[in-house]
Amino acid sequence: MELENQVALVTGAGSGIGAATALRLAEEGADVVLVSRTAGEIDKVAASIERLGRTALAVAADVADDRAMTNLFRRIGRRFGRLDFVLANAGINGVWAPIEELKPAEWDETIRINLRGTYLTVHHAVPLMKPRGGSIAITSSINGTRTFTSAGASAYSTTKAGQLALGQMLALELARHKIRVNVICPGAIGTEIGDNTKRRATARAKVPAKYPKGTVPLTDGAAGTAREVAELALFLASNRSRHLSGTPIWIDGAQSLLV
Repeated sequence: MELENQVALVTGAGSGIGAATALRLAEEGADVVLVSRTAGEIDKVAASIERLGRTALAVAADVADDRAMTNLFRRIGRRFGRLDFVLANAGINGVWAPIEELKPAEWDETIRINLRGTYLTVHHAVPLMKPRGGSIAITSSINGTRTFTSAGASAYSTTKAGQLALGQMLALELARHKIRVNVICPGAIGTEIGDNTKRRATARAKVPAKYPKGTVPLTDGAAGTAREVAELALFLASNRSRHLSGTPIWIDGAQSLLV
């Protein structure tokens, strides 16, 4: 197994890309730390991982809360004494609305979770990773990195662009420690995150965009799956990606090339 005797951390691990990745890493031999604000979700994922014969540590925490993250990484250090792979995946779509109607508190919450949460995850992970090196992957999006036509998604897209910039900065900064940093940019993926998006008057912010038949060329419009993103995360966690760092990888079936 590619990740035997390694320890991985996945934030936003209760569902979707996070849960699929945590399970895929465990299938390849990793012990996995699962983080989510919803304890019930990660407890179920942890049970599935333990049925595979791997160790799972499920911790309910807000990734944007420094005290909670400090305590999380203390637990990781005491339990495992190492960290080999991080998927900074926790995030929200937040509120999508015309910029003049998007409230400061709504903007702040999206920035808090998506950007501050990613920063705190990496900030606390690096000391555990420095002794052996390793790999960090950040879940961004095609929004803000390749596409800009999602009506009202200014806060969300700004955080996704910021995650790409952060990943590329850190790829250089952490290279001396043999820590690779890459950025996963999914397009339409079949997860629950869209159900939690709050849209308000987005039609007023919409700019017409014409698509060929089907918005995902590779699959004739069908969304990708969380498992497919998990396979990419596994590649980034493995030694097969040992010369890959500072790279955004769009996993969208060529969707983002249409706009």
